[in-house]
Amino acid sequence: MKKGFIIFNVIMFVLTIALDIVYALNGGLLLKAFASLCFVLLGAGNLVYCLKSKTDKKYAIWLVVALFIAMLGDIAINLNFIIGAVVFAIGHIFYFIAYCFLHKICWKDLICASSIFVFALLIILLSPQLKFDGIIMKLVCVIYALIISFMLGKALSNFITKHSTLNLVILIGSILFFFSDAMLLFDVFGAVPATGLLCLFTYYPGQFVLAHSIFTFVNANKTTQSSNDKK
Repeated sequence: MKKGFIIFNVIMFVLTIALDIVYALNGGLLLKAFASLCFVLLGAGNLVYCLKSKTDKKYAIWLVVALFIAMLGDIAINLNFIIGAVVFAIGHIFYFIAYCFLHKICWKDLICASSIFVFALLIILLSPQLKFDGIIMKLVCVIYALIISFMLGKALSNFITKHSTLNLVILIGSILFFFSDAMLLFDVFGAVPATGLLCLFTYYPGQFVLAHSIFTFVNANKTTQSSNDKK
């Protein structure tokens, strides 16, 4: 069973990256939706792998919901930036909740999230390249930065708590997600060259990594269970 899901993950990775490249070069909302659907299907497939195992299902279920909401955000942001930002923000909350099932909320979460938010806030408020269309749009970006900072902060805190392969995978995916959003900010409000491509070429790999983390989660639990059975 494991070998089959490894092949499935490889196939979905190739499809996701291929569609990412084609969309980056040609555009088109339908193509973007298909690219996003790939990481949702990957997450759903890995959820099936999780359901077939004896591991706890909460992390996998909440993460798949987050992936689905991210796909909706991909579509919504092409139609209306604020609506898209709201949908993505909701998705980040689900990512955060999923991460909390791996390690309970602790004081390190707040420290990591606050540090990241201060960094993001300084960029939003002080970067000369960013030109917002009024205070409302700037406020939306600040609130969004706060929410995504907690998502990334929790991923970083989890890795600090336990230097495991799973937490590293989640941290990498979260960093790529955060960076892609930063590039989107500079693309939309700063028209900085190449930031649009940097956004796409980090967003989809980041979402793939997060969807793949369910597979890593199941295997990590199987290894732990096997070790406990030998004792």
